[in-house]
Amino acid sequence: MRTYMANKATRERRWYVVDAAGKTLGRLATQIADVLRGKHKPEYTPHVDVGDFVIVVNAERVAVTGRKREQKIYYRHSGYPGGLRQRTLAEQLERQPEEVIRLAVKGMLPRNRLARQQLRKLKVYRGPDHPHQAQRPEPLEVEA
Repeated sequence: MRTYMANKATRERRWYVVDAAGKTLGRLATQIADVLRGKHKPEYTPHVDVGDFVIVVNAERVAVTGRKREQKIYYRHSGYPGGLRQRTLAEQLERQPEEVIRLAVKGMLPRNRLARQQLRKLKVYRGPDHPHQAQRPEPLEVEA
């Protein structure tokens, strides 16, 4: 018997849509990361991008537990001396809720070129509408 290895010619990509309203951020991000990597498929191959596309809607209505809205801080640096900027989760959800989910999923992917390629298949939108109707996305049930 030979071990099956998926490749670009044999992979099949599907589109899924996830409603983030009321879902816990971390639990949602782990399940999205698994779908992006393709770990839900029997033909999963670690070194090949066999994952599916994921569309996340209602990003601004994602839930967090405890006092994370006031205590969790997002940092970014301009590259100049003294250029460190920070925002709390509440401020980030108000200004860029798409970035909150994208960073949570990014943190659950490996740190390599393949992960950057897989992260491009994640599409996050603030409200309930998205421009990917032509791809006929299927709803993805997440236990969050």
